[in-house]
Amino acid sequence: MNLTKAVITAAGPGQRALPLQTLVDRDGHEKKSLEIILEEAVGAGAEEICLVIASGDEAAYRAAAGPHASRLHFVTQPEPLGYGHAVLLARTFTAGEPFLHLVSDHLYISRGEVRSAKQVADLARAEGCAVSAVQATRESLLRFYGVVGGRRVANRPDLYEVQQVLEKPTPSEAEQVLAVTGLRAGFYLCFYGVHVFTPALMEILAETDPPQLSLALAELARRERYLALEVAGQRYNTGQKYGLLTAQLALALDGVDREKIMAQIIDLLAQRG
Repeated sequence: MNLTKAVITAAGPGQRALPLQTLVDRDGHEKKSLEIILEEAVGAGAEEICLVIASGDEAAYRAAAGPHASRLHFVTQPEPLGYGHAVLLARTFTAGEPFLHLVSDHLYISRGEVRSAKQVADLARAEGCAVSAVQATRESLLRFYGVVGGRRVANRPDLYEVQQVLEKPTPSEAEQVLAVTGLRAGFYLCFYGVHVFTPALMEILAETDPPQLSLALAELARRERYLALEVAGQRYNTGQKYGLLTAQLALALDGVDREKIMAQIIDLLAQRG
């Protein structure tokens, strides 16, 4: 699989400002959240990156991209017509090729040296099929995520054949159709925000009116092999309440300033004790 393109969606009404926030990365350097996300894509082998944005945001996003600005292509979503529509707008850019897809309101911290997106991209290249990163997530958080159901691949405790996809199901819906053998009770495989998609996804989205990503992914699983990988890492949804704060703390505690941040947290707790 030749995988050199990435698509990042950033046009949602609640999403637009998040990639422009300044954070301190694990090396102690101030960066826009967008630059950190772009590093994830480039580290997975992306050479060209399409940003799906709202009208009027191109200049701000280009400025926030840091050294990766020259890789960027922009597509505008004039009005908020949904996630599936946003992905479909990048169809001309992907031009019938597989592509890496990330969302702009998540940040990732891997366990070990291999970045989350690279784990997914490496598996997709090796298996020659679509792969979505997933994370076992408690049922109280299902309202924030797409969720997959499937069966575990033999001899791979972290890999699943996707059979079903539902967007933000209720706990009762998830229990009925998305339970996966081997997961703790009350936990489900929720999307992590990193995917590799084959050209078939764009074809399916184009056939649907309106295009809905979760329905398209369920159809993708029916048409061809589609895997879900529990990546060695953790996602942080910056769009949730305190999401940016949590992401920043996670970056700091995983980086060069860990001891300093730990001391500051202990001081804060002591003052409130």
